Amino acid sequence: MRILGIDPGIATIGFGVLESEKKQHKLIKCGVITTPAHTSLSSRLEQIYDDMLQLLELFQPEAVSIEELFFNTNITTGIAVAHGRGVILLACRKAGVKVYEYTPLQVKQAVVGYGRAEKKQVMDMVKRICNLPAPPRPDDAADAVALAICHARSHSSMLFKGDQEECSTI
Repeated sequence: MRILGIDPGIATIGFGVLESEKKQHKLIKCGVITTPAHTSLSSRLEQIYDDMLQLLELFQPEAVSIEELFFNTNITTGIAVAHGRGVILLACRKAGVKVYEYTPLQVKQAVVGYGRAEKKQVMDMVKRICNLPAPPRPDDAADAVALAICHARSHSSMLFKGDQEECSTI
C-alpha cells in the first residue's frame, strides 16, 4: 500500500510517501511544501492546494494520513493551519484519495509504542522502521513519515463499515 503522510501547516507542510507491505516499510520520498512569508493567505492556500494535487498525481497514494489539529497556545496560528489543512483535505477529495486522521498521541503510540514519547524518540523510530541512515529532515518531513507509518500499522486493525468516504480512527 502506498501512503502519503501529511503534517499540515501554512508556511511549511511536511509530506512523506511510504510503500508498506505487511511489516516492511520503504520510504519513497519525503520533503516539505513551503509558502513564502508576507504573502496573502489566499495565495498561500492556492499554492498548497496546487502542490498537493501535484503530489497526489505524482505518487498516486492509496491513502492519505494527516494529523488532526491540536491547539496548544497560539490560536491565531492554529486558525491559519486549519485553513491549510482544509485545502489539503479538499485536494485529497478532488483526487479521490481516502483520508485518515490521527492525533499526535495515536502517531506516537503507533510509531514508538508510547503515546507520550518525545519527538527525538519518534525521529529515531522513523529512522529505524524505514532503515534510513538518519532521520528525515526537516522535522516536518519526519513527522509526515511518522503519520504514514501510523496509518500503515493501524490500517490492518481498522474495521470499515460499508463504503465510507472517510475514516477517522478516534
